[in-house]
Order: sequence, then C-alpha cells, then structure tokens
Amino acid sequence: MSSTAISVQDVLARLRGIDGDLPARDGAAVFNHMYLTVTERVADGLEAREVFRDPAFMEALDVTFAGLWLEAFDASADAVPKAWAPLFEHRRSSGLLPIQFALAGMNAHIAHDLPVAVVRTCEQRGTAPEEPSVRADYEAVNRMLAACESEVRRSFLSEVERAADDRVGPLVHLVSSWSIDNAREVAWVNAEALWAVRRLGSLAERYRDALAGTVGMECRCLLTPVLR
Repeated sequence: MSSTAISVQDVLARLRGIDGDLPARDGAAVFNHMYLTVTERVADGLEAREVFRDPAFMEALDVTFAGLWLEAFDASADAVPKAWAPLFEHRRSSGLLPIQFALAGMNAHIAHDLPVAVVRTCEQRGTAPEEPSVRADYEAVNRMLAACESEVRRSFLSEVERAADDRVGPLVHLVSSWSIDNAREVAWVNAEALWAVRRLGSLAERYRDALAGTVGMECRCLLTPVLR
C-alpha cells in the first residue's frame, strides 16, 4: 500500500505492516509502534461515535495526519521532510534509547504534521480552525497522543529505577525538557497561523518551511546520543 490512505482502516493496515517489517530497535519502528496504538484508539473512538463531535471530520483529519508520517517513511533518503530528517538519520544509532526516538517522532508529528493536517482537512471539508468542533476534535486526538506519551515515559522511568548508570542522568534531563502540553498548544497556534497565511503565496511557503526547520532542530536535540 502506498502512503496515500483513504480511511482509518487503510492507515491501520499500513502501520501494522511497518510494525511487522521493522526490527524493534529501529527508531522509525519505535515511533510507528506507538503511533499505531494511538490510531487504534482513534478507530475505536470513531466506531463508538461518542468521542468526537464530528466523526467525519475526525476520520479525514486522522487520515491526513497519518499520511504525513507515511510520506516521510516512504521518502527517499534525500527527500525526507525537514521535520522528520533527524529521526531517519539516526534511526539505527546505538547511542540512543527508545524513549528518544518516541519523543522525537511525537515532536515531529505534533509540532509540524498536526497543524499542517488541520489546515489541509479544513480546506478539504470547507470548515475552519475557529469552528468549535474542529478545536474539540483536535483536543480529543491530542489527549490520545498524551496518554501514549505518558505510558512511554512511565516505561522509561521504570528502566531508570533498575539502572545504576551515570549516563542516565543527562537522559532524564533531556527527556524531561520536552513537554507534550507545550507542543500541543504551540501546534494549535501554528495551525491558526498557517490558516491565516494560506493564501499569501511565498509567505505561506516560507512559514511552512521555517516551521519544518525549527521542528527538525528540536528533534535533533532530542536525539542527542547519550550512550557509547
């Protein structure tokens, strides 16, 4: 299946295929596995029809959102989007721990892909970010991302408790420096900004490029090697 999906079930099939094909230590696999869990929860919410105000919008947003990850995954080495480039450059590094890949992937996907997906979905469905239902469903998917991020952090802290290694201290500081709440809030502001400048030609293009570059820089910091 290509990176172009038309339903949440298409997305799930592709994510499961990646999950089965890659070794667990691969940095891309670490993020994909976590994202698969999020997407399964979104699918459950859509089926229940009680989680989202506008299920049709939410499914379109989820497919567009996931498509940006799949486009990055499918891209050739010289064409990976700036926001994702650090993860793919370091995906096989032995000096990094899974928590770093997970957070770097979440940062790229939330800080860059989510605002882009909100704007694209609003354009496709003839709505706008200022619509209350759009913000409500944005918050709903973010809560799912936050729940997964919390599970990843708890798993990491459990590992730290078992480790007696001076190298863990700097990693705890690094991981603690990234906040999903801040990432979510900034992503929403960027969605509003992208929406406001979407018809301003070169300014809109420069803004998107600057956003991708800044997010890539943040991801590179999260992927600072801490192990020999």
